[in-house]
Amino acid sequence: MKEVRSGLPLIALFSFFINLLILTSPIYMLQTYDRVLTSGRVETLVYMTIIAGIAVLVMGVLEMVRGHILGRLARWMERRLAPELIAASVRGALQGLAANAQSLRDLAVVRGFVGGTGINTVFDSPWVPIFIAVIWLMHPTLGLIALISALVLFAVALLNEYIARTPIREGQSLAIRNTHKADAAIRNANVFQAMGMLPAFLAGWSERNDRALDRQLTASDRNATLLGFSKFFRLFVQILILGAGAYLVLQAELTPGGMIAASILLGRALAPVEQAIGAWKGLIGARDSWDRLNRLVDAVPAPPPAMPLPPPKGDVSCEQVVFMQRGRDQPILNGVTFRLAPGEVLGIIGPSAAGKSTLCKLLVGSWQPTRGHVRLDGADVFQWPSEALGPFIGYLPQDVELFSGTVRENIARLRGDAGADAVVQAAVTAGCHEMILSLPRGYETEIGDDGWVLSGGQRQRIGLARALFGEPRLVVLDEPSASLDRDGESALINAIGAAKGWGATVVLVAHQPKILQPVEKIMLLQDGQIRMLGPRDDVLAKLGAAPSGQARPRIVAGQSDVQPPPAPAPAT
Repeated sequence: MKEVRSGLPLIALFSFFINLLILTSPIYMLQTYDRVLTSGRVETLVYMTIIAGIAVLVMGVLEMVRGHILGRLARWMERRLAPELIAASVRGALQGLAANAQSLRDLAVVRGFVGGTGINTVFDSPWVPIFIAVIWLMHPTLGLIALISALVLFAVALLNEYIARTPIREGQSLAIRNTHKADAAIRNANVFQAMGMLPAFLAGWSERNDRALDRQLTASDRNATLLGFSKFFRLFVQILILGAGAYLVLQAELTPGGMIAASILLGRALAPVEQAIGAWKGLIGARDSWDRLNRLVDAVPAPPPAMPLPPPKGDVSCEQVVFMQRGRDQPILNGVTFRLAPGEVLGIIGPSAAGKSTLCKLLVGSWQPTRGHVRLDGADVFQWPSEALGPFIGYLPQDVELFSGTVRENIARLRGDAGADAVVQAAVTAGCHEMILSLPRGYETEIGDDGWVLSGGQRQRIGLARALFGEPRLVVLDEPSASLDRDGESALINAIGAAKGWGATVVLVAHQPKILQPVEKIMLLQDGQIRMLGPRDDVLAKLGAAPSGQARPRIVAGQSDVQPPPAPAPAT
């Protein structure tokens, strides 16, 4: 915004000449009544008309240029701030703030105000005292009328701020929250349709929307009342100043030209105040939007620049990691400590709500521990810039999210410079190359928002290919077999073996014993703590599972018959 403000003096300069040339009309009226009509010289009228026409033409050109500058300034501001605000929104979502693009909507409101006509009142308002002073020079009585009328309209503007600010702000806040709920409902359209939830949702949404509309209507009614009064008052004052001017002309204290000029100047002097009252809702909206943007940036500041680190080898460690989520009084993870050497494969098991997915998000740097450290090659993962660390991380979350675009773009992590060979290699490693070729346009198939044209298993396999793209050094897979069939599970096991082959450290959350075949270590998480950690066969043996090569107990999501051994009976 400091850079934006650097362009404001230029706009102020244009506004200076625009308001200076506004004096053309009253001066023309003054000279026409007092000079041309008394002298009867047509030549004077012609030359004065030409001069006045050129002046107003220049004023129109300056108005156009000022509008162009404001429009380009608004566009520059959006192009400069939008990427920063998206990055701040992403950081905020990772820290538990609302996951939405409200910052872009707020920026659009600010841009609309800066690039619109409402901001012109800011540059035209300083000329109100100057116009009043010119009227005062014509006659003090007319100047006093102009001064009193300007003060009354300023008081109306302040009253408008006082009575309209609260309902506008409350209405906007309610509307924003209601829009977020509607976005969530549309994202879950399948659930709403299948279980008939839409009528109940619409009932609650309509009730909240009515409250928002009521607050906005209250503000609109109050603003309309004051705007109507301001229009009446301005027109009445112009009539009043004409009447006072006519009286002064009859008393030989003012010329007829001065009477007309004073009326025109008064209308121009009061115009910015009246325009400000009419544009007050937009001004409050832009101010509140700017405040929300400031709060967002203050809450999630950009990380400080970090020195580039050498490519990681995959040495992963957790040191007394504790994670507390907002709104909870108990930690999700409590004192988690372990270490993995490059090329090791760790399987994580445990009941639901044990902290498995949370640990995955901490390992890849999506979330930051409340206490403790998650390190990659000895460096805290938050010391790595995300754009520098990302190519070395492969992550398949529990809920696979694909993006609107082609299969190729999704596998390539939206990188436009990704080579076709790297994309195909990732798909082959994930075992989904043939499946992709069977799609209507192969790798160039548009998958739509959230990959809706694909089945759950196809989305999961393409998500796995994305995680393996570029042969990352740390691969974290959170329940990667949830939507896979038998062939998909076999492809997943082969993909884990391939990742291990290029030296990647693999962390795998699984509930199916078959998926645990390629792991070397197993960690049992329960109540946010490590209950067991060691070689796969040793841990399974302690849990009562069968030896390697025999049928193992079934492990399903939410519950497991692989449980810690029962506590010994108390001594008698």
